[in-house]
Amino acid sequence: MSDTRRRVKVYTLNEDRQWDDRGTGHVSSTYVERLKGMSLLVRAESDGSLLLESKINPNTAYQKQQDTLIVWSEAENYDLALSFQEKAGCDEIWEKICQVQGKDPSVEVTQDLIDESEEERFEEMPETSHLIDLPTCELNKLEEIADLVTSVLSSPIRREKLALALENEGYIKKLLQLFQVCENLENTEGLHHLYEIIRGILFLNKATLFEVMFSDECIMDVVGCLEYDPALAQPKRHREFLTKTAKFKEVIPITDSELRQKIHQTYRVQYIQDIILPTPSVFEENFLSTLTSFIFFNKVEIVSMLQEDEKFLSEVFAQLTDEATDDDKRRELVNFFKEFCAFSQTLQPQNRDAFFKTLAKLGILPALEIVMGMDDLQVRSAATDIFSYLVEFSPSMVREFVMQEAQQSDDDILLINVVIEQMICDTDPELGGAVQLMGLLRTLIDPENMLATANKTEKSEFLNFFYNHCMHVLTAPLLANTSEDKCEKDEIVGANKSNTVCPDNYQTAQLLALILELLTFCVEHHTYHIKNYIMNKDLLRRVLVLMNSKHTFLALCALRFMRRIIGLKDEFYNRYITKGNLFEPVINALLDNGTRYNLLNSAVIELFEFIRVEDIKSLTAHIVENFYKALESIEYVQTFKGLKTKYEQEKDRQNQKLNSVPSILRSNRFRRDARTLEEDEEMWFNEDEEEEGEAVVPPGEKSKPEDDFPDSYEKFMETKKAKESEDKENLPKRTPSGGFKFTFSHSASAANGANSTNSKSVAAQTTPASSNGSSSKNTSLTTSVTATKGSLVGLVDYPDDEEEEEEEETSPRKRPRLGS
Repeated sequence: MSDTRRRVKVYTLNEDRQWDDRGTGHVSSTYVERLKGMSLLVRAESDGSLLLESKINPNTAYQKQQDTLIVWSEAENYDLALSFQEKAGCDEIWEKICQVQGKDPSVEVTQDLIDESEEERFEEMPETSHLIDLPTCELNKLEEIADLVTSVLSSPIRREKLALALENEGYIKKLLQLFQVCENLENTEGLHHLYEIIRGILFLNKATLFEVMFSDECIMDVVGCLEYDPALAQPKRHREFLTKTAKFKEVIPITDSELRQKIHQTYRVQYIQDIILPTPSVFEENFLSTLTSFIFFNKVEIVSMLQEDEKFLSEVFAQLTDEATDDDKRRELVNFFKEFCAFSQTLQPQNRDAFFKTLAKLGILPALEIVMGMDDLQVRSAATDIFSYLVEFSPSMVREFVMQEAQQSDDDILLINVVIEQMICDTDPELGGAVQLMGLLRTLIDPENMLATANKTEKSEFLNFFYNHCMHVLTAPLLANTSEDKCEKDEIVGANKSNTVCPDNYQTAQLLALILELLTFCVEHHTYHIKNYIMNKDLLRRVLVLMNSKHTFLALCALRFMRRIIGLKDEFYNRYITKGNLFEPVINALLDNGTRYNLLNSAVIELFEFIRVEDIKSLTAHIVENFYKALESIEYVQTFKGLKTKYEQEKDRQNQKLNSVPSILRSNRFRRDARTLEEDEEMWFNEDEEEEGEAVVPPGEKSKPEDDFPDSYEKFMETKKAKESEDKENLPKRTPSGGFKFTFSHSASAANGANSTNSKSVAAQTTPASSNGSSSKNTSLTTSVTATKGSLVGLVDYPDDEEEEEEEETSPRKRPRLGS
C-alpha cells in the first residue's frame, strides 16, 4: 500500500452548507473494539493525531462521487466527505464499506436513504417495486413525467428510486432530445413541463445525475430547459449569454483539454446555481447541497492543476511584468490572477500555504507593484484585491518583501508607498478603494501579527522602516492641508480662528479622516515611534487645525486623535500639550458649538471628564489656570467644576507639604534645598507660563523633553554634579541658579516615570492665587535660611554629596515632599 494511495482530505458540511476542511491524513479501515465494528480511521499526516474515527454502519448510505469522493451522513445534520488523492485508494476503501454492508462495489450508493416515518411502509413493500416505473419519454407524457418528478421530492426513498431509474435508462438524454423537438415546434406547454422536470431532477441532489447533466453534450440543453419558467411571460436568454456575452479568455493558451473542460463546466454550473435556479426556500435548502459540493471540488481541482503547471504560471508572470505587454492584455492577466486567488480560497490551509508560496516565489509582489501604479482603474482595482488576499494570508511575507526592497530602491517606488499613494489618489467620491487599502495598511503595521524570533524582531525592524520610509508619504496630505494655518499662527500670537485654512472639500475631508484613523491606531499600538514623530513634526497642533472644519466627522477624528494621546497618560505627551497650549482649539470648538447638544459637544466633555476622573494633575492645572474663566459658565455637567475642585485640593496638599518642611527637615543643608526648591520652581514655572502664551513651541523648546530629561538616573547624576561643581564657590550669591539646576534635575525624575511634574506645575503656579499663605511661608523660610547663611558654603563641599543626593531621589518619605 503506497502512502499517496491512501492520502485523503477530510471535509465536514457546515451550517451554511459549505464544506469545511478538517485536515489531510491517511485513511485505513480497522476493527475498533470500542465501537464494536469495522471503522474508518484517518490519522493526520502532520502529527499522527486522529482526524476521523467513524464506524461503518450497516444502515448508513455512503455515496461514491467523481471516482475520488466518498460522502455520507453520520447524523441528521452532520455530513462527511473523504476526498482521495488517487482513484485506487478510493476504490479500495469503497470495497471495504461495501463488504461491511454486503453490497456489490459497482454501486454508487450503498443504501436507499430511508426516512424514519417511512421505514414501516418500506418494509411492507413487495420486492418487485424496487424501481419507479417511468412513463415512456414522449411529448404527450411530459405532464405525467413532471407530476411524477415533483411528487417524489418530499420523500427521500422515492427520490433515491427515481434517481436510479433516471440513471439506468439514460432517461435524461431522451428528455433533452424532446426539449429540442418542443423548441423547434414552439410547444410552450411542453417547454414549461420540461422546466419543471429538469428543475426537479436537479433537486434530487444526485452527483451521478449531475455528471450526466453537466457534461459538454448536455449542459447547454439543461440551461435551455431552465429558460422556460412558467412564471415568466418571456423566456430568459441564458444560453445566449453563456455562448455570446460570456467569453472565455485564455490569457495564456491552456493546452490541457481536461483543465479547459473543467473550467468551462465550473463556470456554467456556478451560473446555473447563482443565476438560473431560484433561491431555495427553507424546505428546499438541502436539495442543492451536492451541487455546491460539485462546484467546490471542481474549483479545488482547477487550482491544483494550474499550480502544478509551473510553465504556465511563469509565462503569465513574464507577460504581466513585461513592458511590451499592451494594456488590454495586462488587464486580462490581472483579472485571471484575481480569479485564481479567489478560487484558491477553497483550498485547505496547507495547500493554500503552498499556493501563495508558489506565487511569491514567481514574483507576485514586484508584479503587483507595477500594476498598482497604472492608470487603468480596473487593473488597479483587481491588483488591490490580489494584494488583499496576500496580506490576509501572510502580512509577514509582504513586510519582508518591502524591507528587502528598501535596500535597493528609492522611497517613491516602495510597494507600501505605492499603496499609500493609491489610497491618497482614489478618485471615487466615497473613497471605496481608499478604505480597503487603509484596512490593508492597518494589518501590515499592526504589531499584534508581527513575529518575534530569537535572532530578530520583526516589529522593531518593520516599524523603523515604516517611520523612516513611509510615514512622511502617509501624513503629506494632512500636513499640506494644515500648513498655512501654522504660518499665520507664527506671525500672530493667538491668531483668530477665521485665519485657519481647513479642507472644505468633502473628498479631501474623507481622506484626512482615513489618515487620522490610521494615525490614531499608531498612537495606540506604536508607543515611542509615533511619539517621536508627533513631537518632531508638531503633529498634534496640525491635526487640531481640523477642529475648525465644517465637516463635523473630521473635527471628531481630530479630537479622537488627541483623546487617544491623552488616554495614554504619558507625561511627555502632557508636557507637549501644555507647552504648546494645544487645548485652545478644542475649547474654541466647544464654545463655538454653543448650546447644541451633539456628538462634538459630548466628545469634548468626555475628554475633560477623563482628565478629571483619571486625575491627570499637569493637565488639570493647565486647563484651570488658562481656561477656567471661559468654561465656568458650563454648568449642565459638573466636569469643569470638578476639575477646579481637584486643582484646589492638589494646591492645598502642596501648601501643607511645604508648610511641614521646616519642622521635619532639621538639617541646615535640607533647609537650603527646600528654599531653593520653592523659590526657583516658582521662577522656572513663571518662565514657562510666558512660553505657554506663544502659539507655537520654538524648535529649541520642542527638543527640551529629550535634552532636559535624561533617560537614565546615571545621566541625571552626572548633569547634577557638573552643575553643582560650577556653582559651589558662589552658591550664596547664586541661589536662583542653584534652584534652577535643582528644578531641572527634579524634572529628570519625572521623565523617568515619577509624577513630579504634575504636582510641581500645580505648586509653582498656585503662588499668585494664594499670596497670603505663600508670603508668610516665604518669610519664615527666608528667615531660617538667613540665620544660617554662614554655614551654607561649607555644607556644599561634603564628600558624601553623591550618597545624599541618591537618598533624596529614592527615600520614600522625602521624595513626595520635594516632588509630588
